[in-house]
Amino acid sequence: MATPRLGSGSRGLPQPQLLVLLLLLLVLLLLLGPWPAAGHGGKYSREKNEPELPPKREPPNSPGGEFRMEKLNQLWEKAQRLQLSPVKLSELHADLKMQERDEFAWKKLKAEGLDEDGKKQAKLTRNLSVILAKYGLDGRKDARAVSSNSLSDPTEEDSLEDPRLEKLWHKAKTSGKFSSEELTKLWREFQHHKEKVHEYNVLLETLSRTEEIQENVISPLDVSRVKEDMLHSKHAELKDRLRGINQAYDRLRKVSHQGYGPETEFEEPRVIDLWDLAKSSNFTEKELESFREELKHFEAKIEKHSHYQKQLEISHQKLKHVESFGDPEHVSRNKEKYAMLEEKTKELGYKVKKHLQDLSGRISRARHNEL
Repeated sequence: MATPRLGSGSRGLPQPQLLVLLLLLLVLLLLLGPWPAAGHGGKYSREKNEPELPPKREPPNSPGGEFRMEKLNQLWEKAQRLQLSPVKLSELHADLKMQERDEFAWKKLKAEGLDEDGKKQAKLTRNLSVILAKYGLDGRKDARAVSSNSLSDPTEEDSLEDPRLEKLWHKAKTSGKFSSEELTKLWREFQHHKEKVHEYNVLLETLSRTEEIQENVISPLDVSRVKEDMLHSKHAELKDRLRGINQAYDRLRKVSHQGYGPETEFEEPRVIDLWDLAKSSNFTEKELESFREELKHFEAKIEKHSHYQKQLEISHQKLKHVESFGDPEHVSRNKEKYAMLEEKTKELGYKVKKHLQDLSGRISRARHNEL
C-alpha cells in the first residue's frame, strides 16, 4: 500500500521539509515587523499628517525659570549664551535677583499710588542700565563682559583703564612698602574703584540721553516739572557718586604712598567705603559703634562669598579637565560638586548684595537727616 502524502499544494514535500518552510516564513514575518496598530498605521493617518505642535515656553513664574520676570530670564539666557565666567554669572545672578526684588516692591508702591513722580521707576531703569553695561549685555563691545577663568595672578592680566590709577599701582608695587597679602588687598581696592567709575559713567550717559529726549518732547507744564524733578534727582545722585569717587581716589593715593598703617580696620573695599561714609554721617557714637560691629559681620560674609567664588573657579577648571577624558562617573561627580558650589555662590552673592544695599540705605538716611 502506498504511503499517504500530506498537503495537496505542497507538491508532495515530506513533513520535515514543510515544517522548516513554515518556520522560515514565521522568521521573515517577525523580521519585517512591527506592524502599525489600528488607528496609527500608514502615511495617511491623522497622526502622520497633523503638524507637530512646538514645545510650550515655560511661563516666567514657572519652577523651571530662573526668575519670575520674563525680561530678566531673557537677560540671564543671553549671559549664558555669551559664556561669561562662572563667577561673573553668579555676580549677575545676584544683581538680577536684587533688580527683581526692587521691581516687585515698586509695583506694589505703584498700585498704592506712592510713586506718582516716577522717581523710583526711573531709578530702577538706571539700575538695570548699569547691570547691562557692567556685564556687556547692552549690545556694546566691552572687555569687561568676557572674563577669564584663569587662576593666575589677576594683577598681571587686568587693566585699571585709568592712567592715574595705573601710575599709583605701579608706584605701590615697586615701593617695597607692601607685603604680597597687602598688595592683593590694595589691588582689590583699585578694582573696586574702577567699577565705581564705570557705574558713574553709565549713569552719566543715561542722564545725557534722558535730557536729549526731554529737549525734543513738548510736554504740558505739570509733566515738564515732574521731569525736571527727576533730572534734578539724577544730578544729585551723580554728584554724590562723584564725591565718593574723589574721596576713594584720595584714599588710594594716600595708601599707595604711605602703605597700610596700624589703624587700618577693614580689608574689603566695599566695607572700607561704607566705614568712611559712616564716619562722616550724622551717627551718634553709640550708633557708629553698632554700625562698626555690623560691618565686621558684613566683611565676614564677603570673605565667605569670595571663598566660594574661588572654589567655583577651581571646580570649573577641574570639570573642563575631567570632561576631556570622558570618564562618565568622574564627570558626573564633578558636575554635582560644581552645581552645589554654583548654587551656594549665587545664594551668598544675593545675601551680600542685599546686606550692602541695606547698609548703604542706613548711611543715606543718616546723611539725609543731617541735611
